[in-house]
Amino acid sequence: MPRTRSRRVAVNTVCALLAAAAATLALRPSLLTDRLPDGLTFFGTQAVDTLPLPAGSERGPSPALRRADGAAGIVLPEARATGGLSKARVEGALRDTRDFLIAADLDPATLRGERPQAALDLIDPADRTLLDRLETSLAKPSEKHDPLMMFSRFDPAEVVPAGPVVKTRGRTTFEAGERDGSVEIHADYTFVLPVTRARVDADQVARTIVRRVLTVEVSDPATYEVTPGKIWIAEYRAHIYNSSCTVFDGYPHPSFPGDAPESDASGPSQDLYDRSTAGIAPEPDECAPVSRT
Repeated sequence: MPRTRSRRVAVNTVCALLAAAAATLALRPSLLTDRLPDGLTFFGTQAVDTLPLPAGSERGPSPALRRADGAAGIVLPEARATGGLSKARVEGALRDTRDFLIAADLDPATLRGERPQAALDLIDPADRTLLDRLETSLAKPSEKHDPLMMFSRFDPAEVVPAGPVVKTRGRTTFEAGERDGSVEIHADYTFVLPVTRARVDADQVARTIVRRVLTVEVSDPATYEVTPGKIWIAEYRAHIYNSSCTVFDGYPHPSFPGDAPESDASGPSQDLYDRSTAGIAPEPDECAPVSRT
């Protein structure tokens, strides 16, 4: 039976607490109709969103087909002056947040396991706590320092994208921040990433599905030490479906048809396409079943 696992990590930054939940982590549209194999795993933590999410939780064998292709699925709300910031400032921050998601989850180089430099370059250089943590996770990945918390990337020696299309669905909202002269941008997106084994005779496709949740804090540069044109990530969380429950080498390790189950499933089942709730995940260290593929 498909399985899931979760864990949680909290990290302090200069500006705010990063509740960073461990990495919880293309293609021809026809590939998305393939069922995921037995042994599918989910590796994630709780995602946060108190507002209704867009349609995307319909029952059926392959709701991924009804999702947008790549960056077309990251649609921004109309900007307005909020929290003491101008419409132009909010609009620029929304655009930078979208660019970050594209660089972290859709860029072909990132998906191939290359260094996600474009995404790193969008993070405010003043946030050394986050940047140092991400550098550690990329150089020496581990359960504690896992780049999958922030980036969707595969080991090119094991798997490669099964085509140019990644299916995407989610939402971006914003509101006045808790501090005067600040705005919080909330981004919650699911990325369906089909892959195949990295060998010339590969003929099977698996899907790793990543639900990523970011809170970006936008502040008035006249009042706070922030860099215009860069983003300050106040919180990030993620879910990953179809990845090993026990390997923490900086890459997801998807199961393919015929692969032996990694471990016994336990805990409540998870629906990897359900975006109608806040995405409650199993308790940490559980390898729980997924209700559908």
